[in-house]
Amino acid sequence: MSRYRIRAVAELTGVSTATLRAWERRYGVPTPSRTASAYRLYGDDDVALISQMRDLVESGVAPAEAARSLRDHAAGNGPTTVDSDAYQLACDHIVDAAANFDLDAIREELVRALSLGPAIAIFERTLSPALVRVGELWHSGQITVAQEHLLSNLLVGRAAQLLELAQPVDSSRQVALACFEEEEHVIALYGTGLHFAVWGYKTVFLGARTPPDAVARIVDALHVDAVALSVTMPPAAHKARALVDAYADACRDTPWTVGGQGAESLRRFVEARGGTIAPANFSELRKSIDKAVRKDKHAQSAPPQA
Repeated sequence: MSRYRIRAVAELTGVSTATLRAWERRYGVPTPSRTASAYRLYGDDDVALISQMRDLVESGVAPAEAARSLRDHAAGNGPTTVDSDAYQLACDHIVDAAANFDLDAIREELVRALSLGPAIAIFERTLSPALVRVGELWHSGQITVAQEHLLSNLLVGRAAQLLELAQPVDSSRQVALACFEEEEHVIALYGTGLHFAVWGYKTVFLGARTPPDAVARIVDALHVDAVALSVTMPPAAHKARALVDAYADACRDTPWTVGGQGAESLRRFVEARGGTIAPANFSELRKSIDKAVRKDKHAQSAPPQA
């Protein structure tokens, strides 16, 4: 079995050493062995447990509740899941209100949803599923495009509110979030922004249809640490490379990544210009972004070559 020191585990899991110590002290997750000099030594099972804890916390579960769920699972008392009935019920009510064209009820349910728990949990368990379900109802002909647009606009407004409330107060790190210049869909970008907020990044949200020159202005004016671009429908083949080149130029030396359903088709252009395609897993995205930001900071602080 492999044995890891705490800094290695932090690199493997994306969980800081301070958080690892806090989880062990407060919740007993995990309980690493110690060397004769009292250094912590983590096994593969410990790393897996930390990764599960991280995923639960990033999804909006309180650390104490996540730790209890993991301990219960280890003892054979149940799965590593947390009751989400309140979030699901709120989603059901929002969708029903939209189907009934009940604007007051939609607003009432959205206000109530904001009190359910952490912002990222509200987004991922209530708002985003509600939008998906309403879209499915529209495509199947059970509701009209008017109802779909009505709820979409209200959900986007609430997602913007959640992202604003979730901004870290003391962090100096910033990430710019933008859609490709012909991309209209912003809801997933709000979800990405909430994850960045949990990771300690303040977000500069540029939203839909952001041209490269707007990204360049933000990079130059605010000196953001990273840029995350979203694309659902990739640009036409004849203009894809030129557009990616324009975004690469706009980002200067700032680490940048492209995510969304249309990102994979742009991989060869993005990677050729030093960008990355965002992993589908948010934990992997965090590790990728943090690594790129650290590398960029190191390059900036290194003395010039003689």
